[in-house]
Amino acid sequence: MSVMKRLSMIFKSKANRALDKMEDPRETLDYSYQRQLELLQKVRRGVADVATSRKRVELQITGLEKQAQRYEEQGRKALSVGREDLAREALQRRSNLQTQMADLKVQHDNLQAEEEKLTTASQRLQSKVDSFRTKKETIKATYTAAEAQTRINEAFSGISEEMGDVGLAIQRAEDKTASMQARAGAIDELLASGALDDYSGTKADDIQAELDRMGGGMDVELELARMKSELGQGPAPQGAIEQGQPQQQPQQAPQQAQQQPGQTQQLRQPGEGA
Repeated sequence: MSVMKRLSMIFKSKANRALDKMEDPRETLDYSYQRQLELLQKVRRGVADVATSRKRVELQITGLEKQAQRYEEQGRKALSVGREDLAREALQRRSNLQTQMADLKVQHDNLQAEEEKLTTASQRLQSKVDSFRTKKETIKATYTAAEAQTRINEAFSGISEEMGDVGLAIQRAEDKTASMQARAGAIDELLASGALDDYSGTKADDIQAELDRMGGGMDVELELARMKSELGQGPAPQGAIEQGQPQQQPQQAPQQAQQQPGQTQQLRQPGEGA
C-alpha cells in the first residue's frame, strides 16, 4: 500500500469518526423528513401543472368546436343563397378545425392519464411521508429516552465527564485536607516535645514537660494496677499510688492480728476470772 493511500485511509477514518460523533440521529431524521416534504410538494406542483395544461387543452377544444359549428352554419347559409363556393370554403375550414380538435383530444387524453398517475403517486408519497413522520417521532422519543438513561447511569457510576471532574476535585480536596491535618499534628508534637519554640507565647519549660511526661506514666501504672485487681492478680493500691507510698499495709495487717490476742490477755489479768 502506497503512502498516499494510507494517508487517504487514515484521513477518511478520522473524518468518519468525527462525523459519527457529531451526528445526531434526531437531526438526521428531521432533515430526511424535510426532504420528503419538499419532494411531495414538487409532486403536487407537477399535478397542478398537468391539470392546468389539461384544462387549457379543454378550453381550446371547446373554442374550436364553437368555431367549427359557426363554419357549418355559414356553409348552410351560403348554399341557401346559391353561393356554393362560399359553402365549400366554410366546410374546408371546418374540416381543418376538426383535425386540430382530434390532435387536441389526443393531447387531452395523455394529460389526463399523466394527471391520474401523478395524483396516485402523490397520494402514495403522502402516505409514506405520514408513516415516516410517525416512525421518526417514535425513534426520536426512544433515542431521547435512551440518551437520558445513559446520562443517568453515567452519573450514578461516576464515569461521565462532569461527574469525573467532580470526583477528582473531591479527591484533591480530601488529600489536601489530610496533608494539612498531618502537618498540624506534627507541629503540635514538635511544640510539645520542645523541638520547636512557640514564638506566640512563653518558652517551653523543660521541667514542666518532664513532670507532664512522668504524670502520664503514673496514669498508665494506675490503670495497669486497676486491671490487675479486676483480674484477681493483686490488690488495688490506688491510695498508695496516689500518695506515692509503697504497698506495706497488707504485710503489717497479720502482725497486728497476732498482737491483739496478747493485748486482750493483759487486759484480763486484773480481772477476777479468766
